[in-house]
Amino acid sequence: MKKCVLVPDSFKGTLSSKEICARMEAAVRKYFPSCEVVSLPVADGGEGTVDAFLSALPEGQKVTCAVTGPCGEKVDGFYGSFGRLAVVEMAAAAGLPLATRRNPEETTTYGVGELINHALERGAEKIILGLGGSATNDGGCGAAAALGVRFFDASGRAFVPVGKTLKDIARIDVEEARRRLAGVEVVAMCDIDNPLCGPRGAAAVFAPQKGADAEMVHRLDAGLAHLVAVIERELGVAVADVPGAGAAGGMGAGVLAFLGAKLCPGIDTVLDTVGFEKHLAGADAVFTGEGRLDGQTLGGKVISGVARRAKPFGVPVVVVAGDVAGDLAAVYEMGVAAVFSTNREARPFAEVKDRAGDDLSLVMENILRLWRLAETV
Repeated sequence: MKKCVLVPDSFKGTLSSKEICARMEAAVRKYFPSCEVVSLPVADGGEGTVDAFLSALPEGQKVTCAVTGPCGEKVDGFYGSFGRLAVVEMAAAAGLPLATRRNPEETTTYGVGELINHALERGAEKIILGLGGSATNDGGCGAAAALGVRFFDASGRAFVPVGKTLKDIARIDVEEARRRLAGVEVVAMCDIDNPLCGPRGAAAVFAPQKGADAEMVHRLDAGLAHLVAVIERELGVAVADVPGAGAAGGMGAGVLAFLGAKLCPGIDTVLDTVGFEKHLAGADAVFTGEGRLDGQTLGGKVISGVARRAKPFGVPVVVVAGDVAGDLAAVYEMGVAAVFSTNREARPFAEVKDRAGDDLSLVMENILRLWRLAETV
């Protein structure tokens, strides 16, 4: 093996994509010391997105600033700055781990807008916004308010909506936000295709993870449906059924309607930004992976995106995943050459998570031992 490209997602709850790259590279160098190794740690928009970009694009820097957290208190937020490009992950200001109490009727994305505003003040002309890991269900109204969008109730009072007050929005004024974002490209990374409302919507699918019971889910969904109606009437934008509108508590719909953003698959945004195709030149293999390979893998996750982009170049893609479930026929069809699981024993996740790194290293070594053997035959 003369050259390989490493482009794994994180193993949620165990290893970051950067840590996985380091272990993969160590294994490659043990069996192919002269191999050129290109490490491109990636993320799909959730927690770790900024760090993944910083690892893949070393000319960047992490910028920190105090912003409003999901429950209203100040938190230390951050984003990645790469000249005129800024990468913001909403989890850095509205993430579930930051929530001191889990109540998606009350949490806000206001701090996400503050991060974007801070980047704009530093001269950013393109914002890549990672949607994922949120504690919120405010349709992105909080972030929009921080950027100048004004929301009014029926009496003409301006307010910043949260999940439980979406139903009170009567009028929306986006003039100030449009002025502030004039000439700025906003791309939202989204790896799900859920609509905003209904049984597959933001509230029904994701709000229970954020602390909502069945009655709260019903109220949140009704609030989002009301928001849809007001957006269509006031702004002339149809967002309800746009794939990904339901991402991050409806943030997908919010950035479309209020910020004029584009929703793009997270992995494609990352691969475009790091110039993935140019790194395939002369490569013998691509190693990728994620914590669990299953039916969702085919729906735009890291593995499917990497395989789809590598296939035209004829570079084999090898998957190393924590768990492997379901029929692999479709995975092979999309361009994956081989799949390996790091789970050596059928034991509960809680018992094996602390050894995830060692399991990954062992599987990589076995793959590379076989590869070396094949080259000597």
